[in-house]
Amino acid sequence: MVIYFSGTGNSRYVAESIALRTNDKLVNANEYIKAGKSADFASDSPFVFVSPTYAWRIPRIFSDYIENGTFKGNLTAYFVMTCGSDIGNADKCLKELCAKKRLRYMGVKMVQMPENYVAVFDVTEKAESELLIAQSDITAKSISEIIISGKAIPSENISMMAMMKSRHMNPIFYSLVVNAKGFHVTDNCISCGKCEELCPLNNIKIHEGKLVYGKNCTHCMACICACPTEAIEYKKRTIGKARYYNTRSPAIESKD
Repeated sequence: MVIYFSGTGNSRYVAESIALRTNDKLVNANEYIKAGKSADFASDSPFVFVSPTYAWRIPRIFSDYIENGTFKGNLTAYFVMTCGSDIGNADKCLKELCAKKRLRYMGVKMVQMPENYVAVFDVTEKAESELLIAQSDITAKSISEIIISGKAIPSENISMMAMMKSRHMNPIFYSLVVNAKGFHVTDNCISCGKCEELCPLNNIKIHEGKLVYGKNCTHCMACICACPTEAIEYKKRTIGKARYYNTRSPAIESKD
């Protein structure tokens, strides 16, 4: 079973690719989280968790979803993390999560994808994005082959800096940056409700034709990147910046 959380479509794309190649069931955790439903799954195949990388770990919203969930059947667990650069020492954090859930940890694999964290960085240029997505198909294929074989994902050497990123810098990043402060709406807003529909924490409401943010935000960038009129800004950092939202689906050739 392939279970994914995705903000702007990168992790969904990779999860779909793996599910197609392994001929496995695909589950969108966003829908469960938004509806307030806990994970309660049984699977004869390994559990494959796919998510973005938030400050060198899986998003807390997804980690909490897994930790508070129930998993039965085949208790082996693979993790796939999409990111723009690196995943730090997410490996150790995921081992600890699996130990709590009594899941047999089979490793984590990074898949580099186009940058989407527009609140901090510029998005990847279109030509490079195409190359990264094409490369992600190759990586997804190799991950799928490992999963089908039942082998563990090979571990990689972790530097001291990577350890510091995941263990110490992640909590600082969440405490200082990850909140709804700074998001605001321009006159380009057409009150279409796309942002309200996509927000996994139900933090956005359209009230009397105006977009209103609450205090519960995970910085998934779904609202700002999927807005059809680019009416949402984050402080002054996103003004004039391109947005990125992956709406494509992987095409798997039968002889692939």
